[in-house]
Amino acid sequence: MKVNGTPTRTIWPSADGQSVEIIDQTKLPFAFETVELDTVNEAAHAIFDMLVRGAPLIGATAAYGMALAMKTDPSDANMARAYKTLFEARPTAVNLRWAIDEMKSTLDPIAPEDRFARAMQRAAEICDEDVAICSAIGDHGKELIQVAYEKAGKSRAVNVLTHCNAGWLATVDWGTAIAPIYKAHDAGIPVHVWVDETRPRNQGASLTAWELYQHGVAHTVIADNAGGHLMQRGKVDMCIVGTDRTTSIGDVCNKIGTYLKALAAKDNNVPFYVALPGPTIDWTLKQGRDIPIEERDATEVTEMTGKDHAGKLHTVRVVSEGSRAANPAFDVTPNYLVSKLITERGVCEPSEEGLRSLYPEQAGAWDDK
Repeated sequence: MKVNGTPTRTIWPSADGQSVEIIDQTKLPFAFETVELDTVNEAAHAIFDMLVRGAPLIGATAAYGMALAMKTDPSDANMARAYKTLFEARPTAVNLRWAIDEMKSTLDPIAPEDRFARAMQRAAEICDEDVAICSAIGDHGKELIQVAYEKAGKSRAVNVLTHCNAGWLATVDWGTAIAPIYKAHDAGIPVHVWVDETRPRNQGASLTAWELYQHGVAHTVIADNAGGHLMQRGKVDMCIVGTDRTTSIGDVCNKIGTYLKALAAKDNNVPFYVALPGPTIDWTLKQGRDIPIEERDATEVTEMTGKDHAGKLHTVRVVSEGSRAANPAFDVTPNYLVSKLITERGVCEPSEEGLRSLYPEQAGAWDDK
């Protein structure tokens, strides 16, 4: 996608091929800054402290993190240490585990002296594969927006509500939930996006709104609790959200607050779509209740950062002194609240049968249970 008119990815190897560069998303939307990652610990820090976030981008960063570990010590023991360090950085996003498993299986049979070069190559391939996957998700999801546009008599823009950030900043490029919107916009289908602010970290207000603005897509930022009201008033044609982990029966785990949007959508007969790449599916789990939910630092709830009228950034406390805060980062939306799953292989029902139809090679994952 584009930043100030320039095509940009969220992660890329440095010019000398010895390190990796990322966009520091904690600085957006007030500053566009990049950070160089030189070690596996720096990659893990970028994941844990959310300089990078979004399941696909976390996976891509973890893949490069494994590669960086091989630069200084390509031994089996160091590979195991790097795996553990990266795995513990963010426990919910299944792409992270998938990526480091893929890197480990790639590197295990490789001679130590050849591991760094092969690891950098495989990490780059994983990034390219993610771009292709997200582009395909966009193509399939665009058809749903086209149907909604025709249903409205082509008389107005299609109103899409999304939650958190599942755009290109959450992936290597294109995005998941926002990819259909970009594809529709680029195809000339008028679309308007209701952007949840997404407390407590405000990824919607800070990231989704920023990237939609950069691409010229019409959008409006709303408080998280305004979504149900807009649905009641007929101002939402569909919801499209992403997911950090999807079970084998179609339960989806996404940013906290997604479940409430799904309930409101169900009550108002608004289609609720979940866009996801194949690596986000956890074939080892059936029930969403078995997904570990990350509990993040309470200061994300008690404090907020913003820019004053003079252009200076300040972090302020918004909760009374002495009050405690809880910060579960995700919730689970059961499959019966999901209208359809949008994947790189097509659109399917949120069910075991639906996922089997698109991923028949995973049949053994169910049979082993």
